[in-house]
Amino acid sequence: MLLYEGGMGTSKNYWLNLFTGTTWQEFLKAGGNVTGFKENRWTTTKRIKPGDYLLCYVTGISRFIGVLEVTSEAFKDSENKIWEFDTFPSRLQVKTLVKLDPKNAVPFSTLKKRLLMYQRLENPAAWGILVRGSPKKLDPEDGKLIIKAIYDAQKNPNPISYDQKKFEMIPRYLRTKNIETPVTIPDDKEDEILVKTNETTPHTEIQWLLLKLGSDMGFDVWVARNDRSKDYKGNKFSDISGIINDLPLQFDEATTKTIELIDVLWLEGNSIIAAFEIESTTSIYSGLLRMSDLVAMQPNLNIPLYIVAPESRREKVMQEVNRPTFSKLPLPLKEICRYISFKTLKIEIENYKPIIKYIKPEILDEISESCIEEL
Repeated sequence: MLLYEGGMGTSKNYWLNLFTGTTWQEFLKAGGNVTGFKENRWTTTKRIKPGDYLLCYVTGISRFIGVLEVTSEAFKDSENKIWEFDTFPSRLQVKTLVKLDPKNAVPFSTLKKRLLMYQRLENPAAWGILVRGSPKKLDPEDGKLIIKAIYDAQKNPNPISYDQKKFEMIPRYLRTKNIETPVTIPDDKEDEILVKTNETTPHTEIQWLLLKLGSDMGFDVWVARNDRSKDYKGNKFSDISGIINDLPLQFDEATTKTIELIDVLWLEGNSIIAAFEIESTTSIYSGLLRMSDLVAMQPNLNIPLYIVAPESRREKVMQEVNRPTFSKLPLPLKEICRYISFKTLKIEIENYKPIIKYIKPEILDEISESCIEEL
């Protein structure tokens, strides 16, 4: 009897286990009998028990590639090296039940509409947030569905080509002079994988409006490195007047890589006039974390930062910006971030159209509001 057909005790749980193609190969090379997670995932790792199943997912190619059965309680091990770029000391002994060749692995896209976790999403285009961290406990129905798909792929392979570079992709650890520990910079290609849609999203519309506004005001403009190929109603971002392909070389590598992923920048010469993060999906963390990383790495940075989000999300933005974790930065986010609603931005752009080339960036102070909570 296959394990997904029943016969399992009710105490069995299903967990997501993320790999890159490289860490998956390293796991197999080491014997395929020990998997690991980051130090800060220890509390969750301890919840995983012998007999539970780990569903292996390769982030670069967005496919489920294997099934592991847990054979031990969680333990810590920083001495025995399995992976090259990280220790992953929160560990479990496992038995590899299924390992697929990457070309036969199961694409998330073929399952997503049947998965409960996908159906619960407020914005289906943001499905990538479902596979951003592990270990992550899955709904039993989702677990069974994924396992069945993996076993079916083993029994009846259906080869699908994949990008070898994405398969081998690993997070980059960079050092910055203001932080002693390495900093992980998300890869732009990973971000491309997270949100793939043929429809124009509110995020894309607002990104276009900010780029066009900055360009019409006479500034050079920068669009997040992973968004360069986008367009809005047939208008390519890359065709906007003043769009630049390289940022001024004034920061260390880690800071530059972080800045390159900010949604929109306005620049004048070597100076960044304004930075915008657009938050329209179920979580506003991605932009805030990018902003907080920037402040932590460059505490003397003097760049006006703006969170642009729907009016319906205003309270959520305010709550998150005022979280203690962001308030304890060298320069608290609430003191340097301001909020602009989608509606306000659209109205003001329309109002200023006749004189747009004459207005100054200070107009942003008039159409935005402080993120400091009133007591």
